[in-house]
Amino acid sequence: MITCFLSAAPAEDLAHNVNVLKKTGCISKISAVGKAEINDLGIDGWIAAESLSTTSALKEIAAKATSEFTLIYTKALPFDIGQYALERMMHVCNDSDAGMVYCDYFEIKEGVRTPHPVIEYQDGSLRDDFDFGSILLFKTKALKDAIARMTVDYKFAGLYDLRLKVSQTNKLVHLPELLYSVIETDVRKSGEKMFDYVDPKNRQVQIEMEQACTMHLKDVGAWLAPEFTKIHFNEGDFPFEASVIIPVRNRVKTIGNAIKSVLSQQTNFPFNLIIVDNFSTDGTTDLIRSFAQEDKRVELVIPERKDLGIGGCWNEAIMHPTCGKFAIQLDSDDLYIDNHVISRIVAAFYEQNCAMLVGSYRMVNFKLEEIPPGLIDHKEWTPGNGRNNALRINGLGAPRAFYTPVIRDIKVPNVSYGEDYALGLNISRKYQIGRIYDPLYLCRRWDENSDASLDIIKLNGHNFYKDKIRTLEFWARQQYVKGGQLVKC
Repeated sequence: MITCFLSAAPAEDLAHNVNVLKKTGCISKISAVGKAEINDLGIDGWIAAESLSTTSALKEIAAKATSEFTLIYTKALPFDIGQYALERMMHVCNDSDAGMVYCDYFEIKEGVRTPHPVIEYQDGSLRDDFDFGSILLFKTKALKDAIARMTVDYKFAGLYDLRLKVSQTNKLVHLPELLYSVIETDVRKSGEKMFDYVDPKNRQVQIEMEQACTMHLKDVGAWLAPEFTKIHFNEGDFPFEASVIIPVRNRVKTIGNAIKSVLSQQTNFPFNLIIVDNFSTDGTTDLIRSFAQEDKRVELVIPERKDLGIGGCWNEAIMHPTCGKFAIQLDSDDLYIDNHVISRIVAAFYEQNCAMLVGSYRMVNFKLEEIPPGLIDHKEWTPGNGRNNALRINGLGAPRAFYTPVIRDIKVPNVSYGEDYALGLNISRKYQIGRIYDPLYLCRRWDENSDASLDIIKLNGHNFYKDKIRTLEFWARQQYVKGGQLVKC
């Protein structure tokens, strides 16, 4: 009932995978996909291709898939199938009328087997690194229909293009059951993996992914043309031209240097620093207060509410009467790169007529020594397609700055992860987001960063929330395209 296609692997591993599949009793044919053919492994065919991610390989898969279901295994590592797992996946695929089924699995890291749950697919699950696991079971008709609609010959984005096209006419169903085991060789912490997509060595991959996502958004009526509402920068009466905003909790080791980097800024306009201290208990409050007593530009805000996340702290700052015309972000761990950052940001708002501006930063360790991947400049954000590509990538970059009347109108979601991304998506629906591609601050990576080492449950929670934010924005843009009116959320 299943035609299988496996990523090429060393002969011993490939033979193991073939044997595992044949023991299930569900397999019609098995083919391997890779550059060099390996014979005498019990497989029924070979597709000569760089990888499964090429469009050419997928077209051959569509031609060779003759069973009701098609299984694609995306890794070149040994795996094991759970008890009656493939029967279970086929039943669910039929019962739910799905185009594709994926499931939770066990991962084996350094000999230790642990559960690896994955998350539900949403309309906004558009990031190309969405974790489906490595075993994908397709209804063959859905797979063939999707591949028949592929018009671009991708080298890297073929599988991404496939699941986007399948999702246009079929459900992608998550089965929350641990149905197989696979070896995982990437043992890096979450904080080390999160910047892979902006690593310069992956730039060509990202270009293809953007092209595939843009075509998908056009197909489903969620693509926005580069037409933006003009800003006149004359709303309100502000006591300062700019305010730097730092939400903080228990960062006594770093907040002092962050404050000094702000107060050393040189401008030809008045600015201040608003620090929202979310009830620190490690001496952070007293340290901030000492700066505020010496420099009137430092505004210490301690909220009345006890239920605020980072987004809620931002709302406290932007609604504060001392907030300036432009609200500029700085994390309590980080430092501005020189004394002219605020001046450059404010000038860029007027030059680019944008409601939000995103800069670039350099990754450093706690000793301020550069660490890979170095400069994070998010060059994938282009004036013509940036707000569409923003629905694919997992962040918009930093530091971020906002025209205060716009952010006051929208408000920041009261969460402590993804609040900046949600805000940027909302703003980009109507307004241009400006860019500065030179580094504006040093991002210090250390063990106490909030995202340095997340377990799979927390990581899934973060990814699910960002997918939900994308879904809400995806729906809003579909309404806008259909009705010609911007929908505010």
